[in-house]
Amino acid sequence: MYAAISHDSGDDLVAVEEPLEIRVGGRPLAVTMRTPGHDEELALGFLYGEGLIDGVRPVGLTADLAKNTLEVAGPLVRDPGERHFYTTSSCGVCGKGAIDEVAVHSAPLPDGPWLDRALLAQLPSRLAQPAFERTGGVHATGLFDAQGELLLGREDVGRHNAMDKVIGRALIDGLLPLHDFVLCVSGRLSFELVQKAAVAGAPFLVGVGAPSSLANELAADRGVTLCGFARGTTINVYSHPERVVRADARGRVTPPRGA
Repeated sequence: MYAAISHDSGDDLVAVEEPLEIRVGGRPLAVTMRTPGHDEELALGFLYGEGLIDGVRPVGLTADLAKNTLEVAGPLVRDPGERHFYTTSSCGVCGKGAIDEVAVHSAPLPDGPWLDRALLAQLPSRLAQPAFERTGGVHATGLFDAQGELLLGREDVGRHNAMDKVIGRALIDGLLPLHDFVLCVSGRLSFELVQKAAVAGAPFLVGVGAPSSLANELAADRGVTLCGFARGTTINVYSHPERVVRADARGRVTPPRGA
């Protein structure tokens, strides 16, 4: 995950960024710029988030052992058309996909769970980010349970790649849909991250930074509780605040009336 480079004051460790080609059934489908590691999870999470697979698929090296290339078993559950995906490490498939398209691939979310506001505000501080501590150049996504325990964390130069790796691992482990879990990211909340959370069935998406206007619109439409500026003691809830409650003195959470 790391490479050493020199600068005018010494040496630095930086995060590696390399392309990964994803093939399905022998056909090249997508190229993403990513930090190597957990590539099988990345491939499965990406395909699941695009509505192209609906379960775990065999994934591994290609027959020609091409570098930075993975093969996922077909067939796809829908035709992606002639469009090929190319995603950068900064923004995912920029501008791709409308809210109506996301709705086709994401089932309705449950009313709950109901989580303590203070707990949600603390989640970013509980993210495991060893690569960021060494390089300062990667994003992180964590999967938390309703008690705020970190179950799974991944880092990558691409925020959407870190999310795909977590969702891919959850898919392999049989945790999808993520109805009882919280996804938390280390940066801003983009449209693509909300899209992936909604398709994975996550009712909560928490971030350190701000949401974009389209991210907020999509979260409201798909029933995702979107929380930004989570800074330890404070948090902003942008959509579906009915899931966010305050625990009592004993730390117990009570669903709102009528829930």
